[in-house]
Amino acid sequence: MPPPPPGPVAALGTALLLLLLASESAHTVLLRAREAAQFLRPRQRRAYQVFEEAKQGHLERECVEELCNKEEAREVFENDPETDYFYPRYLECVNKHGSPYSKSPDFATCVRNLPDQCTPNPCDKEGTQICQDLMGNFFCLCKAGWGGRLCDQDVDECSQQNGGCSQVCHNKPGSFYCACHSGFALASDNRTCQDIDECADPDACGETRCRNLPGSYSCLCDEGYVYSSQEKACQDVDECWQGRCEQICVNTPGSYTCHCNGRGGLKLSPDMDTCEDILPCVPFSMAKSVKSLYLGRMFSGTPVIRLRFKRLQPTRLVAEFDFRTFDPEGVLFFAGGRRDSTWVVLGLRAGRLELQLRYNGVGRVTSSGPVINHGMWQTISVEELEGNLVIKVNKDAVMKIAVAGDLFQLHRGLYHLNLTVGGIPFKEKDLVQPINPRLDGCLRSWNWLGGEDSTIQETVKANSKMQCFSVTERGSFFPGSGFAFYSLSYARTSLDAWTETTWEIEVVARVRPATDTGVLIALVGQDHTVPLSVALVDYHSTKKLKKQDGKVLLEVDGTKGPREVGAAQLQGRLATLERHVQGSVLTFVGGLPVGLPVAFWEDGCVPGPWVPQSWLVLGGGLALEGEGLRPGSRQLSPIS
Repeated sequence: MPPPPPGPVAALGTALLLLLLASESAHTVLLRAREAAQFLRPRQRRAYQVFEEAKQGHLERECVEELCNKEEAREVFENDPETDYFYPRYLECVNKHGSPYSKSPDFATCVRNLPDQCTPNPCDKEGTQICQDLMGNFFCLCKAGWGGRLCDQDVDECSQQNGGCSQVCHNKPGSFYCACHSGFALASDNRTCQDIDECADPDACGETRCRNLPGSYSCLCDEGYVYSSQEKACQDVDECWQGRCEQICVNTPGSYTCHCNGRGGLKLSPDMDTCEDILPCVPFSMAKSVKSLYLGRMFSGTPVIRLRFKRLQPTRLVAEFDFRTFDPEGVLFFAGGRRDSTWVVLGLRAGRLELQLRYNGVGRVTSSGPVINHGMWQTISVEELEGNLVIKVNKDAVMKIAVAGDLFQLHRGLYHLNLTVGGIPFKEKDLVQPINPRLDGCLRSWNWLGGEDSTIQETVKANSKMQCFSVTERGSFFPGSGFAFYSLSYARTSLDAWTETTWEIEVVARVRPATDTGVLIALVGQDHTVPLSVALVDYHSTKKLKKQDGKVLLEVDGTKGPREVGAAQLQGRLATLERHVQGSVLTFVGGLPVGLPVAFWEDGCVPGPWVPQSWLVLGGGLALEGEGLRPGSRQLSPIS
């Protein structure tokens, strides 16, 4: 069938096209770049244009109502691509449903659907915005985030500039979304990440300090502590478990201290963790005389030498020896029987000789002669003559005392005499007048009862601890292997309950150290804490004399040391010191026992005197013989 005249139809088409263009120009349509690119693809005219109804009419007349050939189909579509697409499928409809003349509805439907290539829709349903029928083809207009000919391929927006996300971009089918790392939150633009201030939450770190960090936060502890997230608190680090110290380690809250075996000749190195040798400061004469007897060896006042004489006939007492001491008090020798019988004790009190006698239950005490505790050798003799005891110093008689009883006591047919040197055979409380029995002094050239004591010299020669130093001077010498301690009371409680109790510790000493490290004086409480210690430490380690705990002022040769702690911390340490001095506290000189927090020792000489208000600190036992100064109280019990 020939096509309709082109004149009127063409004019109508032109008019409709102009109206359509004018209508579209009045409403500006903005498309995304991807959609615009798809619309700008080369496109061919199709039935969705002005002449769609006309062509559908031609198709109805030519190929639905009648059987058309390919040429007639060409006249309907007016182009080869659509004709080539349509006509083979048209023949399939004829074969399947019969010719048009059979008037089958299925045939008509089959033919009518052939020109629209978007029926059925070949595009992906999820990714397609619209399917456009083309000449023998179709075009799938994809939604944002989709691509491919059928709009079935997801576009990975994160592959281009991370999708515009500031941190994390997550792709998903047809879209994407931005996310943030832990500690950040997405801003209102859904792309930018902003830091979260975790410290705004008061429970973030519990009682500890909180510091906000980019994307995180930190709970701060002082040095020596570590934060526990479970407890939400700072806990002490036990550095001793970490093996910080070479020898002894003492953990303290927030810190630790290392200590070395001072008795082994070691001290802390400058790194405060390892140990090094203690170096000598000044030389000391350590030579000893094998022909001397050291009276102060036994610290409890136990006699150094015990002799027992037996005679067939009563014998008079004769004793002579050279004596040297700086000590003002102590026992030289005892002679007699038991404590409840007749006996004499020759001692030293306030630097002068004192003789105590007991006979027939009667006690007497007499003292005379010059002060002899000046450290010089002098000859002392005691001789029993015609019922009297005569005591001489350098052959000058200083005392003559009548003795009513015999010193030798008859027992089983023999006359016995006990003689002890450097102490007494019973408690000092049983003396006529109590005295500190231990005497820090030295004997030589002794002669007891006519020289019948040769075994004493052999014993002294074999035991260096019984020998005196050849050279001596005033003061006490601590050889680095011992110490002295005293039970001294520092607190004075007023009888007036409303009067505040006061206490004071004042020590003045002249020190000549033999080594560069050691404890000079320390107070130790019953709980084995050291509330106060003054020690000499190596200059290259701390550059100063070390002050521990409650030391307020330290002055050396007129130079006052700086205070190492602040006012608040000092008050706390002084309160600790006050608590200890109000109770039972021991005063240590020259070192401390092993196991206490300060475990090094001083090797040196303290000439003395030490003069706190009512007592003299330095006593006995660790000195060059005769150099110890006695405290004012009676019994102090120094030990090594």
